[in-house]
Amino acid sequence: MEPATIGIFGICIMLASIFALRIPVGFAMGITGYLGFMAVLGPKAASGMIGTELWNVFSSYGLTVIPLFILMGQICFYSGVNERLYKAAYAWMGHIRGGIAMATVLACGGFAAICGSNSATAATMSTVALPQMKRFGYSPELSTGSVAAGATLGVVIPPSVVLIIIGLQTSQSIAKLFVGSVLPGLLLTTLFMLTVVWLCRRNPDWGPAGEKATWGERFRLLPGSAEMVVLFCLVMGGLFMGLFTPTEAGAAGAMLALMLSAATRTLSFANFLRSIMDTLRVSSMIMVIVAGAVIFGRFLAVTRLPFTTANFVAGLEIPSMVVILLICVIYVIGGMVMDALAMLLVTIPIFYPVVMAMGYDPLWFGVLITVVTTLGAITPPVGVNTFIVASMAPDIPMGHVFKGVTCFLPAFILCVALMMLFPQFVTWLPGLM
Repeated sequence: MEPATIGIFGICIMLASIFALRIPVGFAMGITGYLGFMAVLGPKAASGMIGTELWNVFSSYGLTVIPLFILMGQICFYSGVNERLYKAAYAWMGHIRGGIAMATVLACGGFAAICGSNSATAATMSTVALPQMKRFGYSPELSTGSVAAGATLGVVIPPSVVLIIIGLQTSQSIAKLFVGSVLPGLLLTTLFMLTVVWLCRRNPDWGPAGEKATWGERFRLLPGSAEMVVLFCLVMGGLFMGLFTPTEAGAAGAMLALMLSAATRTLSFANFLRSIMDTLRVSSMIMVIVAGAVIFGRFLAVTRLPFTTANFVAGLEIPSMVVILLICVIYVIGGMVMDALAMLLVTIPIFYPVVMAMGYDPLWFGVLITVVTTLGAITPPVGVNTFIVASMAPDIPMGHVFKGVTCFLPAFILCVALMMLFPQFVTWLPGLM
């Protein structure tokens, strides 16, 4: 059997293991990669590959950035940053029609900037925002849709674990990926808020105005968002100015989050221990996925399937942008049923050589597929974020949740289209570094 055929067969087995046998993604990729490598080069070579590759990856200094940024997000979560951030946004915007939903989007974007995960943002903001919107008579569609869509900003707005993994897998600068995703993240946030405005004009009963806060209350609650602003400016400003590396940025952010929590006395010792335990749990899960992706990637490399695919696509007489659109469709479909991180780890070894062979900017492609894969997280019929939000609101039928998130899909599509038409949305800020 030809090596490329073995590679295709291995991909099918890996996907069947994930969806049919319900094997965790990391283990499915690792087992399939080992068996496939053994089928191509023999058991001795496969055993040697596992030892060498795992040592090379986990002894890498760059991988230490993951637990540090996760720790920063967990400290902020357990110290109540999300609640204070939401109260501040609500005080300033809750009195206008649809204002609570717009405040939710802003709070999701702010929490995403220090959390870096869409699923964590969806679960956190659901507990904070959904009861408030229900209290003020917001429609189930708008309330659940704004939370599910806003939570996707957790992967796009830096610091993002997904962007870190893309940087490590493609040997790109993590700092430039972070900076390159700032404008797309702000663009997507703005489009979400405009979507809320449009929905409330079309259906005035979906988002009635809430209580108007006094100017004194607004300014009193404003410091609740100061922690997020300080952390974001420290991390992104330091990276942009070259003051420290991404790993140092994660360490500085975690330390500052701890200092702010201690200064405001919002983090108990018990919650501090919980933040450490959650950081260990999430980091271990990610490391297992990374280990499986490394083994599976080595298997695909020896089959030369990625390079064969790249040569085949490069030889096709179709516009390169059509190829990019097809890749985007695959990422949307994959994002419906898989976590964004797992989807990217499975597919980057295949698609990245194809895109590089067509001459596209790797930085632009990395941020683009991050946004596109995140779109899959709210796309019916499977979108992961929709199920998280639905589980946090059992009294709302699943059909209403899907109807709500569907209203936000045009914003995603417009954002992706603008990124394709104007790559400067991604490349301009990194070019100034």
